[in-house]
Amino acid sequence: MVLILGLFLVLPILMALWVSLLDWDGQSNPFTGQAKFVGLDNYRTLLTEDGLDRTLFATALRNNVYYVALTVPLQTGLALVLALIVNQRLLRARGALRTTFFFPSVTSSIAVSTVFLFLFQGSGAVNTLLSWIGVKGPNWFADSRGVLSTLLGGLGIVDPDRPPGVLADHSFMGLSWYEWLSGPSVAMCTIILLAVWTTSGTFMLIFLAALQDIPRELEEAAAIEGVNRRQMLRHITLPALRPVLFLVLTLGTIATWQVFDQVYVMGQGAPGNTTLTPAFLSYSTAFDDADFGQGAAIAFILLALILLITALQRWALRERGPRPGRNR
Repeated sequence: MVLILGLFLVLPILMALWVSLLDWDGQSNPFTGQAKFVGLDNYRTLLTEDGLDRTLFATALRNNVYYVALTVPLQTGLALVLALIVNQRLLRARGALRTTFFFPSVTSSIAVSTVFLFLFQGSGAVNTLLSWIGVKGPNWFADSRGVLSTLLGGLGIVDPDRPPGVLADHSFMGLSWYEWLSGPSVAMCTIILLAVWTTSGTFMLIFLAALQDIPRELEEAAAIEGVNRRQMLRHITLPALRPVLFLVLTLGTIATWQVFDQVYVMGQGAPGNTTLTPAFLSYSTAFDDADFGQGAAIAFILLALILLITALQRWALRERGPRPGRNR
């Protein structure tokens, strides 16, 4: 097992790390000295130097931050609710419901993405249903407007065409503060809906297994003490699910930071790079622009972000015991 992991996992990672330090177009052998060694220039170009490369990387980060911030809580909350529903002992057709909720998770992501393209097109089923209640739906995959800026503009708080000077005059990594805070685009929101619908079933099964592992004696003792359902959920169920919650959040965070196939099928960054993500940017930089060094650098920056966020999640969800009192 160690040999297999080393050959097919560790060795490719080390090779990719070496490539991230090169200016390599993929036409030569990067391990024979034919590619130019540039050190950390690929990382500096992405993080510190003004230019199109840093602007695109910042745009991809912004899009992915909103994608993670919305997808992870929604899919985790929905999965927990579904698990609580199908865990009811008196519920009829529990097996059929579990299969129904889990079915989207085992369906090909490419096939589901294609179906969503038809559902959310300008004359698709979603806009047809909205028209029945008098709502004119947008052209979802061609709408690059930020949802938050559009909402604030509709309320008259902010003019999207003329953002406040404080937000427009200051920038970070080539993007103005207004662009960072404008929210996910309408097109990105459709990808978020797709991700939540297709992943909640898998996490539901994980939560369901953990719920069934809670001792029934503990629940019965709490019921004898007069604990209602809300108190049972808060003081017994959720604390027992803490390790599983950490697992689900970690898996969800890693998967959402690595989102690629849905973006590839549903827009490849369009419209206006509002669905661009670091994973897809790494691919397009390497294989479309033949800049494999910078593509590898994007991948390793993404790896560092995932490790940092996972560590923060572990710290936030750690067991907190009572503080020992000070002896006087």
